[in-house]
Amino acid sequence: MTARWVIVIALLANVPQAVAQQSAVATTEQPRSFGYMLGDVIAQRVLLHVGNRPFEPSALPPLARTGAWLTRRTAAIETDGAGNRWLVLEYQVINAPQTLAAIALPALTLASRTSGGAALSVAAWPVSVAPLTPRIAFAQGALQPLQPDRQPSLLPTAPLKKRLTVSLVALALVMFAWFGWWLWRNHRDARQMPFARAWHALKTFDAAQVDHDSDAWRQVHRALNDTAGQALHPGTLDALFVRVPYLEPMRARIERFYAHSGDRFYALAPAHEPYRLLDLCRDLRRLERRNRR
Repeated sequence: MTARWVIVIALLANVPQAVAQQSAVATTEQPRSFGYMLGDVIAQRVLLHVGNRPFEPSALPPLARTGAWLTRRTAAIETDGAGNRWLVLEYQVINAPQTLAAIALPALTLASRTSGGAALSVAAWPVSVAPLTPRIAFAQGALQPLQPDRQPSLLPTAPLKKRLTVSLVALALVMFAWFGWWLWRNHRDARQMPFARAWHALKTFDAAQVDHDSDAWRQVHRALNDTAGQALHPGTLDALFVRVPYLEPMRARIERFYAHSGDRFYALAPAHEPYRLLDLCRDLRRLERRNRR
């Protein structure tokens, strides 16, 4: 009898040790138990130690929904400054209750990677989740009635208006200066450029008689001489085109002008064939303006 009781007592003494080898309660750093709403993230830290030995889980908890209220977002192992390894679990609230409700972070049992090693158990942790709004949001004493959309604040426009005014004034001054310069340049060209002077002189003649007026022909001769820098005649026209090559396309018309002019002034019996003197002077003036220096 005595031997049997000794064996029974020895077996009973080994039961707690065997249970302890099967599962050990984890040391945890739990989050606060209150003040959560829809979308909040709750972090839980589990120390990976069993007794004085490090614990190596065979697998991390799956990232999945853990019930009606929570989903597990992350499960990762971190090491703190003291060299301790922690399993960090993050849960997110995915439902909003109608009234203040108590829920719990789920309990876990982490299996050991070591064959025959003790598992690590994490107890459930209660937390409270509050609704976003009361069930009857607009009841007496709850929230105020819905308000219209809030208008965006107006930007200060006074500096912009001032800069715009200054810019417009500056633009007007530039345009006025440019217009004044354009008028001055045309006035100067009319006084200084040979064909411009001839054109303005021809416009004072009777349009029907200008082709037959000797003074009108002399005005065009004077303009050609001033452009060439010498007195021209049919034998020296090459000097004109050397000095002002832009008149080269007009060579045939200028030579014809000198032929008509010689017949008008020097022939014993002038033929007085019609010649459009105004057209020649106008085209010479256009070339002169286009190629002025």
